Amino acid sequence: MADTNHSVMDPISHDIWAMKYGFPGEERIEDSWRRVAKAVALAEPEKDRERWKKAFYDILDGYRFLPAGRILSGAGTGRSVTLFNCFVMGAIDDSMVGIFDGLKEAALTMQQGGGIGHDFSTLRPKGAAVKGVGADASGPLSFMDVWDSMCRTIMSAGSRRGAMMGTMRCDHPDIEHFIDAKRDARRLRNFNLSVLVTDAFMQAVRADADWPLIFNGEVFRTMRARALWDRIMRSTYDYAEPGVIFIDRINAANNLSFCEQFDVPTRVASSRFRLMAPACSARSISRDSSPTPSNRMRPSMKRRCAAPSSWPSGSWTM
Repeated sequence: MADTNHSVMDPISHDIWAMKYGFPGEERIEDSWRRVAKAVALAEPEKDRERWKKAFYDILDGYRFLPAGRILSGAGTGRSVTLFNCFVMGAIDDSMVGIFDGLKEAALTMQQGGGIGHDFSTLRPKGAAVKGVGADASGPLSFMDVWDSMCRTIMSAGSRRGAMMGTMRCDHPDIEHFIDAKRDARRLRNFNLSVLVTDAFMQAVRADADWPLIFNGEVFRTMRARALWDRIMRSTYDYAEPGVIFIDRINAANNLSFCEQFDVPTRVASSRFRLMAPACSARSISRDSSPTPSNRMRPSMKRRCAAPSSWPSGSWTM
């Protein structure tokens, strides 16, 4: 496993690698590649491990193939961490128990290094009746503040910034509060936000029609669709959030739409989408280097990066 000159890093790149991806005792990125190659090869029969360790190292060498950050930082370290980068968390049940169960799963996922995505459209709007206790609901934004505090607390225990994505449907009664949340620079600092926009809403925008804001079949109020769209655009221009996710277009373009529907985003950075409650593990391939027969990656590569057995039972993996 000879090193190449392609792995030389400038000082800034070296500092980032050492801080976020290197394991204690590793002096160069080649040391990380050897660790990852050895860990991945353990999935092979013992007699084939050395051959596959070399094959995996060869494709990493020179940055021809780079696994996602959780793999690069966690594989072969013995730590109880996930090798998946991001998780779509399960639907949040509109109850105190359901909300804090969701918070607990999010905290455990982030503790092990995973980023999370949540759709908060399932929570009743601010001011809605909570009949069991004779009170009014505080609304999804108040619970997003709790998630934000949790993320900040988990982050304080490690060196990696937490990553969360929050979404809300365009017809939720609290959608205007969601759109305006980032106008307060101190609020939801650990979230990226996106509005789930439907085809029906865009048709209403074009027609400058009324747009009902609904929860559980009850219309809380009505506003002009174009006014809501303009509000999204103004906030995006002024504060770079929220983003817009054309959820019906995503489902229409999905070639498995006959058997599955996309619900919420899974990643903070790359805007990929998955079904409810799976995980994804990203990787990068350099198109500048054509793989040789000795370093072609087998299709089973993505199966090597399994989460540890201690992973929270409520979070599924693919």
